[in-house]
Amino acid sequence: MTVPPQTIPKPHRRVDNTPLGIASMLISVLFFSLMNVLAKLLMDRFPVTEVMFFRSLFALIPVCLAIHFGMGFATTLRTRYPWGHLGRSLIGLSSMAAMFWSFHLLPLGDAISLNFAAPLFLTALSVPLLSEKVGIHRWSAVLVGFVGVLIIVRPSGDVLNLGALIALFGALTNALAMIAIRQLSRTELANTIVFYFTLLTTVLLGLTLPFSWITPAPLDLLMLLATGLCGGCGQLMLTRAYSLAPAALVAPLNYTSLLLAVGFGWLLWGEVPTATMAAGAAVVMASGLYILHRETRRGTTLTKPLPAGEGD
Repeated sequence: MTVPPQTIPKPHRRVDNTPLGIASMLISVLFFSLMNVLAKLLMDRFPVTEVMFFRSLFALIPVCLAIHFGMGFATTLRTRYPWGHLGRSLIGLSSMAAMFWSFHLLPLGDAISLNFAAPLFLTALSVPLLSEKVGIHRWSAVLVGFVGVLIIVRPSGDVLNLGALIALFGALTNALAMIAIRQLSRTELANTIVFYFTLLTTVLLGLTLPFSWITPAPLDLLMLLATGLCGGCGQLMLTRAYSLAPAALVAPLNYTSLLLAVGFGWLLWGEVPTATMAAGAAVVMASGLYILHRETRRGTTLTKPLPAGEGD
């Protein structure tokens, strides 16, 4: 029997839309920046695990809506690598915990600046973990980038403290999360990775609540809801940005998050960035952009860089 033409599904074709991709990336940066601000405000009253739990729980709302109106749950939730998702979730959970804690211990601009060391760690770790070849140009950019990190933390002064070490640990685990995503994305859909990360972190963090629960007031609950919604919407807009425009074009826009972090830090907490922080951040960003440039020239498949403060 001949199948009627109208019943034959049309193949999906990617449609590039650079202006919309740029707009999606900037909106993603705004969502994540608002999430970071809310997390910093909330951790003055709540333990980091409780803030992270609600961030993951309420992020499931936009993620599930995107799956429902996209390819559907039956297709998206199908996976052959449940243990891979669990491992990626544990790494991402460590990264989120470190970054949220660093927001509490450091000025927001300093914490975000140190998180930009993640692409440097990613380049260095891609050699032993992904068997990728890194040339002299990218190794030089990594070394220069870590000089920028040293400028920010000033190890000979009084700035290399617990907050700076935790922020750098967050950048390291962020890089490990990117490697895990790179490996999973060979066979798994982007929304599949996002869904299982969000679900598994919600369950794991829920197990900690009996040991650190503080009942939120109505206003605090609204802030916790907004934190999760911003995180979930930011992740979806990030995915959309990379589906609409080349990575080499939209990835550098993530560095605008530093401007927002400095602005929010100044308005809400009176945090004025120091000259050394600004200089070090400029060096780290320049090295990260150069690594992106070299990978693009080599035709390397770029891992989508996670926004500052995100482990997913």
